[in-house]
Amino acid sequence: MKKHLVGLAGAVTAFALALTGCSGATAQPSTSSTEIVPRQISWLLSRPADGSVITIVKKLADEYAAKHPGFSLNLITTPDRPSYLQKLQTLAAANQLPELFDTDATPFTQKLVKQGKLVDVQKMLTDLGLYDKYRPLALDYQRFDDGGLYMVPFEFELEFFWYNKALFQKAGVSVPKTLDDIVSLCKPLRDAGVIPISVDGQDGWPLLRYMSYQPFRLAGSDYVDKLKKGEAKMSDQVGAKAVQWMSDLGSNKCFQDGFSSQGYTDARDLFTSGKSAMYQIGTWELASLTNKDVPAAVRDNVDFFTLPTVKDAVTADNEYTVVSGIGMAVSQQTYDPLMKDFLKFVLDNYSERLAASGHLTPMQGYEPTIPAGSSDLYKRALAEVNNLGKKIAFPWDTKLDPTTNTLMQQELTLLVQGDSTPAAFEQKIDASITENAPKFFG
Repeated sequence: MKKHLVGLAGAVTAFALALTGCSGATAQPSTSSTEIVPRQISWLLSRPADGSVITIVKKLADEYAAKHPGFSLNLITTPDRPSYLQKLQTLAAANQLPELFDTDATPFTQKLVKQGKLVDVQKMLTDLGLYDKYRPLALDYQRFDDGGLYMVPFEFELEFFWYNKALFQKAGVSVPKTLDDIVSLCKPLRDAGVIPISVDGQDGWPLLRYMSYQPFRLAGSDYVDKLKKGEAKMSDQVGAKAVQWMSDLGSNKCFQDGFSSQGYTDARDLFTSGKSAMYQIGTWELASLTNKDVPAAVRDNVDFFTLPTVKDAVTADNEYTVVSGIGMAVSQQTYDPLMKDFLKFVLDNYSERLAASGHLTPMQGYEPTIPAGSSDLYKRALAEVNNLGKKIAFPWDTKLDPTTNTLMQQELTLLVQGDSTPAAFEQKIDASITENAPKFFG
């Protein structure tokens, strides 16, 4: 026990030194209510180091520093999600949160809000004159159940099912109209020598996307909002339908063999090499699906369809998973005139530059620049932003308590592999929620 405490203390000290030694993360804001005093600030990130968000913000920070000598932005990047979350939780427990950090609208983040550690982003954006410029859906993705907004969005992406028209034709199948139709496609595709769907089974969250589809169509976001609190059961009609559908995807061999040990790039490469017929992912991968490096036989046959419906659906065909990415939280402890001025500068300029890099933006009014050499699919896919409904399907990994979230990802793999049954899955998830939900939603 003592060794464990010493180890935790050492980890906290190491993280704190990384912040205070380089960035002054624990420095108190200026006592003046208006004076901008340049200093180094830190942003704890869980994003690709070479991604558009970091690239653009880093450039903007350099421009801000040129006009404010003494300012710098220290980017602390931990792309590995589990390691990042452990680091964030350690820093929060030690009251050593940096000025900025990445997080989702999870139960853990809700606890930080209740502790008064986060800036109210809705009030901040309103104060900066920016709130009404954002897409409502981009902000809604970052909100808690009570409507509270404590994270700034830096992305806006639509999630589709991408499919290979030539492989569909080879198997004699057509675009599925219902979720059950997806299951029905798997055997004829397999018989044609094609992997029906490539999926990243290693990281867990892609299977959770599939798990969310039936409930969203049948009950909107109400079901998962009740499930996570123990007010609904996994064994209820809506949940049981989802569990059985996931089991059916597995028993019909819809995913590639050995999917559980294959990661993000593996799934993408199976699709772009023409080995799989379908691949579910967001528009952030458009460049990978449409560029000249993709074989012409694949590139010229890639198309997409949105989330299929179900009988008695309560959500519309143009309502599906739309994400604004992991949000950026602002520490209340260090929010001072410098932070306010710097964030105003970044957010005023960010969306224009993101659009220039070929992406949809969290703010309205910016037209993405289509990269040279991209197929027509790039433009058609982004144009779907103009057809969106008012509801979005929220990823379940941002909804469930941490323990149940981890358990569900593990159990989904077993269920799809045929190593567990729907009844056993439902029992384990319901038991986990009963035990753990009160810690976060009590």
